[in-house]
Amino acid sequence: MSYQEARERYAALGVDTDEAMKRLVEAPVSLHCWQGDDVRGFDTDPTKPLTGGIQTTGNYPGRARTPQELMEDLDVVLSLCPGKKKINLHASYAIFDEENPWVDRDRLEPRHFKKWVDFCRARGLGADFNPTFFSHPKCDPLTLSSPHEQTRRFFIEHGKACIRIASYLARELGQPCVMNIWTGDGFKDIPADRMGPRVRYREALDEILSEPFDFEWVKPCIESKVFGIGVEAYTVGSAEFALSYAAMNRDRCIPLMDNGHYHPTEMVSDKIPALLAFFPEIALHVTRPIRWDSDHVVLFDDETREICKEIVRCGGLDGSVKIALDYFDASINRVSAWTVGLRNTQKALLHALVTPNEAFSRLQDEGRFTELMVRQEEMKTMPFGEIWDEYCRRCGVPVEGAWFERVMAYERDVLAKRV
Repeated sequence: MSYQEARERYAALGVDTDEAMKRLVEAPVSLHCWQGDDVRGFDTDPTKPLTGGIQTTGNYPGRARTPQELMEDLDVVLSLCPGKKKINLHASYAIFDEENPWVDRDRLEPRHFKKWVDFCRARGLGADFNPTFFSHPKCDPLTLSSPHEQTRRFFIEHGKACIRIASYLARELGQPCVMNIWTGDGFKDIPADRMGPRVRYREALDEILSEPFDFEWVKPCIESKVFGIGVEAYTVGSAEFALSYAAMNRDRCIPLMDNGHYHPTEMVSDKIPALLAFFPEIALHVTRPIRWDSDHVVLFDDETREICKEIVRCGGLDGSVKIALDYFDASINRVSAWTVGLRNTQKALLHALVTPNEAFSRLQDEGRFTELMVRQEEMKTMPFGEIWDEYCRRCGVPVEGAWFERVMAYERDVLAKRV
């Protein structure tokens, strides 16, 4: 079937596929830098293990070891994926050189991210940012919730430095910067005091967000989690904590939901409209949990499609929903992992845009649930593949089935030589 024939099939349902593509191409998705190097970053000893609730599995050859290698890998991914993109950076990806020698995280400055600004500006990208509250010698193992003033002070100063860096990224690139705060603070076994760490965490967040910034341009987020490696019994930044903090500080931060950070029976797709009923803006980390927050590569699966349906239905593509990816699989080709996840997220958003959402909503409001089920099931065999391929062509990237050979050639010519 040709695109024109598929377009006519959708038009019969009241869907303008050309308009759907125009809407999607203006909606940014933030691509996380840490898939390319297994969350190693450039500011600590790469031979030491990750700590603070972070873990990668696998040792596929070709991991990026330097900023230049990471940027080269990102360029390949950007060339294979349609749509508007941003780059999502962690503070641990600061770039040090002779002009900008190494400093610890509490002394980071915008100049340590100038090369990332140059990279983004040359490609028309925006940038998001994350303080790095893990894999650092000063984790004791807590950070912002530590009972030790010296530890808390170090990480508070790190958070404030990151506010300044996020402001720099937004100003230089002319796009708002989402700055996400997540810590792996918690305990492996049953704690004797659950309140104390949360009070200290709240006070530390207050101090970080006292650093001056323009909320129109810098969007601090508070991200929650159920548990992590080494913090199985208790997480300081639980869902209730993070959401309550965001609700009480709506003038200076927004909530962020990672769909791997909830109980397996909880669906973030259902939480999106719930939060948008109260918050003008929310942020998402789209991943794929298996049993827990395992950060598998995003697939074109049921929950990814439901998440994207709710983004579209709730008007989230107008900027009220900040979309970012967050996964890191070291067991497969990392460039392929990046590409699969970003293409699938774009694919799911386009699939949501060519769904007759208004018509389906009317059927629900009129109580015509039998017809609603039938029509929803019929959508599953519509010729969506032709619409997706046409979107890829219009964006100047390979259609489905035509990009993997490029990744394998890149692995042969570049990645395999990284030893």
